[in-house]
Amino acid sequence: MTNKKQALAIAQVVEKGLAKRKARERRFRLAGLSAIIVSLLMLVVLLSSIVLTGLPAFTQTAVKLDFTYDQDLLPSAESLNDEVIMAMDFHGLVKKTLREKFPEVSSRKDKKQLYSMISSGTPYDLRDALMADHELLGQTVSLWVLADDEVDSFFKGSKTVTDTKLSEKQISWIETLKAEERIRTQFNWTFFENGDSREPELSGIRGAMMGSLFVVLVTLLLSFPIGVAAAIYLEEFATQNRWNDLIEININNLAAVPSIVFGLLGLAIYINLMGMPRSAPLVAGLVLTLMTLPTIIIASRAALKSVPPSLREAALGLGASKTQMIFHHVLPQAMPGMLTGSIIGMAQALGETAPLLMIGMVAFIVDIPSGFLDPATVLPVQIYLWADSPETAFLERTAAAIMVLLVFLIMMNLLAIWLRKKFEKRW
Repeated sequence: MTNKKQALAIAQVVEKGLAKRKARERRFRLAGLSAIIVSLLMLVVLLSSIVLTGLPAFTQTAVKLDFTYDQDLLPSAESLNDEVIMAMDFHGLVKKTLREKFPEVSSRKDKKQLYSMISSGTPYDLRDALMADHELLGQTVSLWVLADDEVDSFFKGSKTVTDTKLSEKQISWIETLKAEERIRTQFNWTFFENGDSREPELSGIRGAMMGSLFVVLVTLLLSFPIGVAAAIYLEEFATQNRWNDLIEININNLAAVPSIVFGLLGLAIYINLMGMPRSAPLVAGLVLTLMTLPTIIIASRAALKSVPPSLREAALGLGASKTQMIFHHVLPQAMPGMLTGSIIGMAQALGETAPLLMIGMVAFIVDIPSGFLDPATVLPVQIYLWADSPETAFLERTAAAIMVLLVFLIMMNLLAIWLRKKFEKRW
């Protein structure tokens, strides 16, 4: 009886212990699930905020006006050519057209408010249209021109009557244009065709996108072959000694170094010591190459390690040299993993800002870069610049540029996943 009682007591203690362990496991599982749910909710909130803020930037308000290219615009009785067109007063043409549209506007203050409703880039659009077609001289042409950013924000509903900077008269003129169907929203091609500008309605990301393209090309052309060569040497040729151990430790440590340190290194070596130009994609690519090399080397070494030793032994057994074994058999099998690591490294480089600020890519760049030495900026730096602007229109464009950058990053990561799935081999 005593043994039975002891056994029952022990069983009860064990059951209580098991119940407590299972309760702890359930609580731990619930805590993990709660953490995932909270993370997903925060991600949804973040992405929703970016999308809702940035969507209005993909449309733009335009106003339809009737412009008359009078002969009086000619500065002299000369024949029409590009030099003469450059000297013509298109600003005066815009003002004259607006006064004719709203003849009741008479005071200087009201005229100033009226003129400010149209984008400051309109005269240049009129000039370009006349340069493209000289036959427009003497004719009246109806053109859709961009509205000012305040008019754009008010018409799209981004601003209400209480928080807009527009006066009551300007709002009444907008209502008049709306009643005559002379104001509308259209797709904002300017956002993808123009470079940066002080005027929100004229600003775009084309310059930043071209700069990012040049920077990523330089980074890829330099970091991929150097990283793969370093990985092959460390994994296949290097002997186990203190020197190679030191190299491996430094590579692993460099992968954790803050990116701004690479910017300081680039500023000290490439710009101050070597005299290379600031804000150039070539310098940015060199800096980002230093930053992405550890990532590519580590990923490439992992890909080489995943190739089974039997493949190496079979190649050597058939008479291949070590170099032939590596480049003809091992490297082709490891290349998918290397490409995946390289694409992830390029995605990291595409989203970097801090090191590029140190080498002058924070400069205001209007022109579209056409080469690796032209002054340029990149998409993350463009986002940084616009985020510092107080205008609502720049806030919208900041969010829209973030959306474009996220699309590129997602595409690069999807490409890496597709390459891994397509060429991955299980040994």
